[in-house]
Amino acid sequence: MSKIQLSENFIRNTVKLALNEDLFPSGDITSNLVEKGKVIKVKLLSNQNAIIGGLKFAKYAFTLIDSKIKFIIKKKDGTQVKKGSLVATIEGDAKNILIAERVALNFLSHISGIATKTNQFVNLAGKKCKICCTRKTIPNLRVIQKYAVKLGGGTNHRFNLSDEFLIKDNHIASSNIRELVSRAIKNKRGKKITVEVDNLNQLKKIMGFKFNTVLFDNMSITNLRKGVKLAKKHYETEASGNINLKTVKNVAKTGVNRISVGSITQSAAAIDLKLEF
Repeated sequence: MSKIQLSENFIRNTVKLALNEDLFPSGDITSNLVEKGKVIKVKLLSNQNAIIGGLKFAKYAFTLIDSKIKFIIKKKDGTQVKKGSLVATIEGDAKNILIAERVALNFLSHISGIATKTNQFVNLAGKKCKICCTRKTIPNLRVIQKYAVKLGGGTNHRFNLSDEFLIKDNHIASSNIRELVSRAIKNKRGKKITVEVDNLNQLKKIMGFKFNTVLFDNMSITNLRKGVKLAKKHYETEASGNINLKTVKNVAKTGVNRISVGSITQSAAAIDLKLEF
């Protein structure tokens, strides 16, 4: 499985693109009205309880605009903060701080939102069951979103289509499940194989094949429990499909090894952060 790499160059280049998006073609025409050379010190605060993340992205948003801006981090990525917590202080030219403010907060609020929602799932699932993200990510932001999942205590599922074999319902609908699994085994070349099933009959058809994980999709708690009992001595088990904060605890209690949740990257609410002048 691909490892998430957030190098300084990656962060810097990602932030550059965001700043270019905001400043093209004529810069910040409103902040240019602010008195030149005015130095201020502001606080970066969280307006709610959260797992904070994305501070290096925020720092680069300010320092790429003005290298003289001092961005002092008070909480590390992955830290749990309470409403009103001081996350960082920013000191420098007022106009340049205002130019970078929204880009910095956008990165922070999005990354923190995913980390926070992931952590809520992790806490409910308990220590014996992993919470995994999926490929339901914003195009070109996957590496950032999967980084946020890790901050929240989650586990990264495959990063791309070549990380592992994942035989899903639409693959099965277009072919034969036993033939697909057999072909995957013959072509695995060190890759893991996961097979999705949506009923116990499908599971029984592939029992005995040498693959890694059974993914139970959209199953009732009763059938999920039966499926885990059948598969657990032979395969890793995973559950997915419309699992939310109200249902995740009961799903984890079935004994599955991991639960994949698309919503932690696809629809996590942004965390409310602000600059206090």
